[in-house]
Amino acid sequence: MRSLYQIAIHLFILGMRIASVYNKKIKKGIQGRKNWRNSLDDIPKDANVIWFHCASLGEFDQGLPVMSALKKNTPNAFILLTFFSPSGMNHYHKREHPVDLTIYLPFDTKSNARTFLKKAKPSLALFVKYEFWPNFISECKRAKVKTVSISTLLRSSQVYFKWYGGFFRGALKKIDYFFVQNQQSKTLLESIGVKQIEISGDTRYDKVIQHKNSSTSPDPVLSQFAAEGPILIAGSTWEVEEKIIKKFLESNTKTKVIIAPHNINSNNIERIQSLLDCPSVRYTKYKEYQGNRVLILDTIGHLTSAYQYADYALIGGGFSGNLHNILEPAVYGISVFFGPHHQKFPEAQSFIDEGIGFVVENAEQLSQKIKAVDNQEELKQKIDAFMQSQAGAADKIVNHSFIKNIMH
Repeated sequence: MRSLYQIAIHLFILGMRIASVYNKKIKKGIQGRKNWRNSLDDIPKDANVIWFHCASLGEFDQGLPVMSALKKNTPNAFILLTFFSPSGMNHYHKREHPVDLTIYLPFDTKSNARTFLKKAKPSLALFVKYEFWPNFISECKRAKVKTVSISTLLRSSQVYFKWYGGFFRGALKKIDYFFVQNQQSKTLLESIGVKQIEISGDTRYDKVIQHKNSSTSPDPVLSQFAAEGPILIAGSTWEVEEKIIKKFLESNTKTKVIIAPHNINSNNIERIQSLLDCPSVRYTKYKEYQGNRVLILDTIGHLTSAYQYADYALIGGGFSGNLHNILEPAVYGISVFFGPHHQKFPEAQSFIDEGIGFVVENAEQLSQKIKAVDNQEELKQKIDAFMQSQAGAADKIVNHSFIKNIMH
């Protein structure tokens, strides 16, 4: 199987190169990887390198509290960050972060992994949530670089737990320590013989709480638009959520809506405005409130802070099985609604179990459930209490004896 993987990874690279001719996103990833060796030469010779790998921007947000805490505890640490996806590379800099150098992760060949580790010389490698590349993990073991997986989230349907997944299970077994999100992930790892495991929780709770506490300047556009409510915010929407919003507006004539679509290109914004068939305005064209019922965030970077101006949140992706971040609105104490396909996101089930998150399948259900929770100060307090109860994952990781022994 090892030989098959080596062949497969080279075929994968070839396929990516061919696909890059037709796909702009893949092309960015291919071009961005061209000079990774030279980029590593920028690392100071005596640097104490801590390497974080994140698949994309969502994983970066999970890793960020740990990066910041390690940097604070070890001021001379040099944070090296790698991404697989262009979306991570393109947008990570919009967050406040302690990263010293960011590059694309080279493709997972033996020679790439050996060269990467020889140049970077990390004292610790941290893989956020998932993306366990076998050659990089094996070469870390060979080079005696300690490896850790943080905010790990595993499911029984993944290849590691199938009868044919022996090679990939081997990669997991080479990781020195796991800090997992939940008991299910711990149980799955134990089932394949992994023992170095701690349930630390989801570091995204720390991330959203830190963001809320650091947000100080009000947004003049959002403040003016939301001056009179109630306000429903629809975050990271796709067409199915936008159709629900259309019908919701028809039956809730006093409610205004802020929409932050997943895709903010002009054609998509125009499609949404045409679909809604009611007065709407783009954030970038807003001058003063003129009776528009809908404000469309056609920007990147405003959504996380925009939630504080809303009374309720409908989060996109719950109809496709790719639910977006529900913690970002919840940290402001607002009720969260999402579609029925949330099985891959344990935080969604936690919200349902706690009575602070609600599944909706259509506009009628959204209207009914909003009315059911309207003006409930107790619910806001319940949401706040739950969010605080989940905080502290980053501290559990950086203060764990395994990490401390490496860093000192």
